[in-house]
Amino acid sequence: MIKSQHLSIKIRQKILAFDTPKVMGIINATPDSFYNNSRKIYVDDALIQVEQMLADGANILDIGGYSSRPGAEHIKVQEELNRVLPIIEKIKEKYPDTIISIDTFRSEVAREAVLKGADIINDISGGSLDDKMYDIVNQLGVPYIMMHMRGNPQTMSELTDYPNGVTHEVVKYFSEKKAEFISSGDNDLIIDPGFGFAKTLEQNYELLNNLELLQSLQLPILVGVSRKSMINKVLNITAQEALNGTTVINTIALSKKANILRVHDVKPAVECVKLMQQTVSF
Repeated sequence: MIKSQHLSIKIRQKILAFDTPKVMGIINATPDSFYNNSRKIYVDDALIQVEQMLADGANILDIGGYSSRPGAEHIKVQEELNRVLPIIEKIKEKYPDTIISIDTFRSEVAREAVLKGADIINDISGGSLDDKMYDIVNQLGVPYIMMHMRGNPQTMSELTDYPNGVTHEVVKYFSEKKAEFISSGDNDLIIDPGFGFAKTLEQNYELLNNLELLQSLQLPILVGVSRKSMINKVLNITAQEALNGTTVINTIALSKKANILRVHDVKPAVECVKLMQQTVSF
């Protein structure tokens, strides 16, 4: 089996242990996400996708209403709420035991989503785009996914200068942010190195190659590379053609001790985890 560092998080009154890696399915309640097959702006469409992802073995569903692709349109808080809250409510109504994360960098959206049933807050900005986020996380008492990013989705592509190397900078960032987060409360923390966010193609692969160095932080590691340009640019393909490349990169990430795979395609990721478990059990 793929062994972790006996890591776990508390989801309300239950423990989610990372003795084996978990799969997080992406549901984009947006009209402009980079992978158009993931766009589910209507509740009924989203529920069809939810049912399939759960049948395929998803451990967590990640609901987002604000596209974080480079250069994405900035939308108002109310629009983001209108996109995600009905979906969260319906999922919890139909599948009450499903673990849901809300993908947002806004504390107001995070708060309302958790009150409607979300269990985890997934923040691409690590709190840098909303100074109330840590307080809200601690008030709500839910686990928090902290991603590494510079700037915002509109500016991040221009912020890729890492004088000491991207891996060093990312480890340093999380070390400092972990201390800051812990000082504000005692919620569980998950880290996401942020592939594709304020990183060049070469930097993404440098970070992937050194991913296991993040284990020094003794926190669960989430990897989100699904159908991203770091795959498409190398293979000269579109996001629609990038499932095979995604599986390859996910396999590498698992070999380097990733604890969560965030994906558009749940079944291939679940199969990837199972095969990796079988491989290293001998």
